Amino acid sequence: MALILLPLVFSLIAWLLPSAQTRLFGLIGTTINLFASLISVYGFDAQDQLFIDLGLRYVHFSLDSLSYTMIILTNAVFFMVYLSNFKQEITSKKRFSALAFLMQFGLIGVFSTNSILGFYIFWELTLLPIFLILYWFGSFEKPKALLQFFLYTLLGSLAMLLSVIGLLQLTNQQTYEALLAADLNAHGATSIWLMGGFLLAFAVKIPLFPFHTWQAETYTKAPTAGTMLLSAIMLKMALFGLLKWVLPIFDGVATEFWRWPIITLGLIGVVYGALIAIKQQDLKTIFAYASLSHLGLIAAALMLQNEITNQIAIVQIVNHSIVSIGLFLAAGIIESRLQTRDITQLGGIAKVAPRFAFWFAAITFVSLSVPFTAGFIGEFFLIKAIFNAHTLSGIIAATTLIFGAVYMLRAYQIPMFGPTKNSVFEDLSWSEILVFALLIIAAIYLGLSPKCLTDFVATSINQPTL
Repeated sequence: MALILLPLVFSLIAWLLPSAQTRLFGLIGTTINLFASLISVYGFDAQDQLFIDLGLRYVHFSLDSLSYTMIILTNAVFFMVYLSNFKQEITSKKRFSALAFLMQFGLIGVFSTNSILGFYIFWELTLLPIFLILYWFGSFEKPKALLQFFLYTLLGSLAMLLSVIGLLQLTNQQTYEALLAADLNAHGATSIWLMGGFLLAFAVKIPLFPFHTWQAETYTKAPTAGTMLLSAIMLKMALFGLLKWVLPIFDGVATEFWRWPIITLGLIGVVYGALIAIKQQDLKTIFAYASLSHLGLIAAALMLQNEITNQIAIVQIVNHSIVSIGLFLAAGIIESRLQTRDITQLGGIAKVAPRFAFWFAAITFVSLSVPFTAGFIGEFFLIKAIFNAHTLSGIIAATTLIFGAVYMLRAYQIPMFGPTKNSVFEDLSWSEILVFALLIIAAIYLGLSPKCLTDFVATSINQPTL
């Protein structure tokens, strides 16, 4: 119970604290949440499912190995965001801390709820705090980009709401186990339309091509902490919903209908995102389109509904969070020191900030999925699974490795080793070094021992009728 409610309590406390104490409180609060989740999972049997009763009529909670994985990832991301931005002004704002903890509460609710209505309620709850964070702390000169983000997510949410209502009407059930037991295949085209509503909401959130147009400008104009939260964890709600709820519940007629359209959109995103990233000059924009490319690959692989592939997809989901935090931290560091992210205005940083050059290089190699990192395991097996399903699709998916090397090495080489344009650059602080080190250690550990994660989530993914 504490695992779910702690962030909500911290959110309420953050509103009442003096601004001078907010920064330290945020770091302590996210640390407590992280350790609470680690302590809770200690001794937990991956074969089990833990039901939690908070006395709510329509919203129920349960924790299995997949839920625990996503909750720990959520709490780790929030801890990293606060640690990496510890010296930034944004973490001293009580509004940011209160909204961040509220968002954390919503995310944990998404990952732990056991009812479809609860899933929708918490899905919607996460939208309000991130929207206000972008509105209050972003650099949106015109409201168009922020309005676009809001309208896209609202459209997806309305589609999901209609599907939730239809699902409740059709089955008269809302708990996860009851919906799994319901025979939706008997309803034919109706199940296809209901699944389509969920897929529209997920396509906006992931995002999939062509529902991605809100992403690049939102990432670019958001504060670095906000961009980290969006890319590293908020977008994972859709992948979780696809894996945990939609594919098992609609397995059959609906999934067969939607499989290749979604795989096709995912693969278009893989190529499109990479090609657009190659042409960009702004570091945040490069990394935003890179994210579009990598998430498209994960979504496409999940649609294959292969048990082993699903386990590997979890490794790649975690790896994407690691890479997102590291890359956007690097972009934020450059922007905070030099007030620009335009790589044509950067050069020679490695000469004056060797520590930053080293850690930026390390996270760049992790993003390139070099051997012995989590990305190598994740991307190799996801591409292999798509290749086995359809040869041409596998070849298209594999282009991410080539294009990724082009835009990532360009994003690193020009600012670090291009003609000297920046002779003054403050090197990394202790908190920034610690974040980079933790990210690299996590990526290498998962690359060397992916079974610690794949074995843990196997029961939850392979036997959804727990």
